Amino acid sequence: TCEVTPHHFILTDEDLRYDPNQFKMNPPLRAAVDRDAMLSGLVDGTIDVIATDHAPHHADEKAQEFSEAPFGIVGLETAVSLSLDRLVHRDVLSLSQFVTLLSSNPARILNVPGGRLAPGDAADITILSPDTTIEVAADQFRSKARNTPFDGWRLRGAVAATVVNGRVVYTNDGVAEANTIAWSSE
Repeated sequence: TCEVTPHHFILTDEDLRYDPNQFKMNPPLRAAVDRDAMLSGLVDGTIDVIATDHAPHHADEKAQEFSEAPFGIVGLETAVSLSLDRLVHRDVLSLSQFVTLLSSNPARILNVPGGRLAPGDAADITILSPDTTIEVAADQFRSKARNTPFDGWRLRGAVAATVVNGRVVYTNDGVAEANTIAWSSE
């Protein structure tokens, strides 16, 4: 198996010039040719999982000298919107492929329940609003950390709600109900 994160299939080492510490991650960002190879791997099936690499850090930690600043960024808050915007809406992947890479395949590979909708399975569902445009606002993250290179980015696609074991645990008040679909690869 092989995984890739949204920040690795979107960003390149050229982005380090903006705010190096916010773009410091491990493995590090590489050249555009490497980013393009990751996109090709998603398309041809070489890469079978989209991961978040969620590595939150306090602002004080990321404000240190580059050599001392920790690796990583907040990934959970942005993974779905980044992937919808950059993969589905740019016709790199279908919505079904997106769901498989972010849900079904990880569950199968890790041999954990979930990743599908079927009678008798737990109702663990992410409801998407694929056409809603959002602006990434790090100061609004639910994570305790705010370290992201995507602050201020406008993206098409959002999580409308999350259901865990049949119970709604998250709703995005900024998403219109009429513009949602259930996340299912079936």
